Amino acid sequence: MKDLKGFYTSQRKKHQQELQQVKKRLGLLATLRLSVFVALALGIYFLWGSSLLFVALPLGIALFLFLVTRFSNVKRHKEYLQRLIEINETELDILTRKFHHLPDGKEFLEPDHPYAQDLDLFGRGSFYQYANRTVLMQGREVFSSLLLDGYPKDVAQKQVAIQELAQLPEWRQHFSALAGETQPKISPDVVSDWMKNHKSFMPKWAGIVPPIFALLSIVLITLAFLGWVPESLIIFWYVLGVGIVGRYAKKIIAFTARVSEAQETIQQHQRLISELEEHTFNSELLRELQKKLEVKGEKTSKILRHFSQSTTMLEQQFNLIVSFFAQGLGLYSVYYAHSVESWISTYGEAVGSWFLAIAQFDAYISLGTYAFNHPDHTYPSLIAGDMVLTGKQVGHPLVDPEKNVLNDFEIGKGRFCIVTGANMAGKSTFLRAVGLQIVMANMGLPIKGEEVQYNPVRLLTSMRSSDSLADETSYFYAELKRLKYIVEELEKEDCFVILDEILKGTNSVDKAEGSKKFVARLVKNRSTGMVATHDLSLCALADELPEVENRYFDAQIVNGELFFDYKFKEGICQNMNASFLLKNMGIVD
Repeated sequence: MKDLKGFYTSQRKKHQQELQQVKKRLGLLATLRLSVFVALALGIYFLWGSSLLFVALPLGIALFLFLVTRFSNVKRHKEYLQRLIEINETELDILTRKFHHLPDGKEFLEPDHPYAQDLDLFGRGSFYQYANRTVLMQGREVFSSLLLDGYPKDVAQKQVAIQELAQLPEWRQHFSALAGETQPKISPDVVSDWMKNHKSFMPKWAGIVPPIFALLSIVLITLAFLGWVPESLIIFWYVLGVGIVGRYAKKIIAFTARVSEAQETIQQHQRLISELEEHTFNSELLRELQKKLEVKGEKTSKILRHFSQSTTMLEQQFNLIVSFFAQGLGLYSVYYAHSVESWISTYGEAVGSWFLAIAQFDAYISLGTYAFNHPDHTYPSLIAGDMVLTGKQVGHPLVDPEKNVLNDFEIGKGRFCIVTGANMAGKSTFLRAVGLQIVMANMGLPIKGEEVQYNPVRLLTSMRSSDSLADETSYFYAELKRLKYIVEELEKEDCFVILDEILKGTNSVDKAEGSKKFVARLVKNRSTGMVATHDLSLCALADELPEVENRYFDAQIVNGELFFDYKFKEGICQNMNASFLLKNMGIVD
């Protein structure tokens, strides 16, 4: 068993110690930079008119610029270390069950999803809030899509990829800290869509004519300086250049604004791609993701760097010197607008796939972190045949380990388990635990249990129907729609069905009869699943149908107090607690 607290504490301490050294280095660089600046000013004052000035001035400026660059790099490293410290502090908080301040992903919740709302996948205290560590905007979307993807596929590949990432805790933190360096205002989807749909407006000659124009400008200026051509020709040539640039100026300025918005997003992904290019992965899934970042003959990080460089040069058109000289004499904006457009026409279609690959890495790094943080979990052995799910010491991963009561559980294909029990005895929590185990297994995650075997299956639930005043939908009708949806989906393929106290919106006699008929239909369709109920008459199905089995959670009154053991037992619950609770709370006599 890993010492998780010890690992995260040591990582935090290591980065804190390095941060203290970096802060001292920053202070020293700031002092040196100021000293060089003051010395440069004094040198200009005292050496003015001396030939030594021509030696001291360039050296002083070069040293000052070096110190400015060095200060900027060290400051970036300081912020990187601060993010690493924050990452480890977050993990230490989560180990003590403090995670309700983290993003809860409620924006990803789909009310009509086959299982998301019933299993608390999103919202306060949700699995998303507990497990998600993604940094990128698009990474959060990918992570949520993995939770919502109810169709099990490539489970074995996912398991291997998560296992590999789980063994790289320091690299995972390094990647996340790099990803958090900037928080772009424009989402990757917007950038990739714009690039994919951008229509070029610069003429083809824009990549050739400006360098020739600039060369001719130099020639004309030289000839004018020598007195071989009139200076008026230079003025005419300059006005001609300004006119050419002016023809495209409005479109270039608007284009530059769009490119500048995309720049931050591109730079963020460029750094991450560069990091991934240097790493060697063994699992098939991660190597396939890595291949999406490849461009034949050249590294994708280098290609993105070219974009950033061209964009930086294009933005310099607003520099006073560039505007005054380079536009009229070198068609500056025309050339660099064409350069950026050429890049977009060549690589714009691929940018979206690069962004998505990085987002998928971000999401799988979260899954790797979850696996690393739960050494007590087990990767299910994938099986075929008649068994769907079997495991020992199975529990809900969001329940505090000190309070989590674990149970053995197994269910075969075509079997249906009717679960009875008193109020608060643990029926619904156990059903959600089984449902979440299926979701996690389909994602490739290890699950809370031992000796787990799993035959991948799609999950459908009906546990929390709700009415809607806006849609004029009653609670009962909403539940009927949900049950109809389940029946329709079962006609397409085998699914695992989890139901909790169905037909709550009608009277007890009608509910008992309707529930019995509905479960009987599911069983006759060879469906697999579980239903929790307070209605003991539903348990009679076990006598009529050999595919049905009864299980229960017990409640006992010990020394005048209600006691739950939360153990999953064979048979039918005989002890209900509503009357006891009413009396105990003084509601009735």
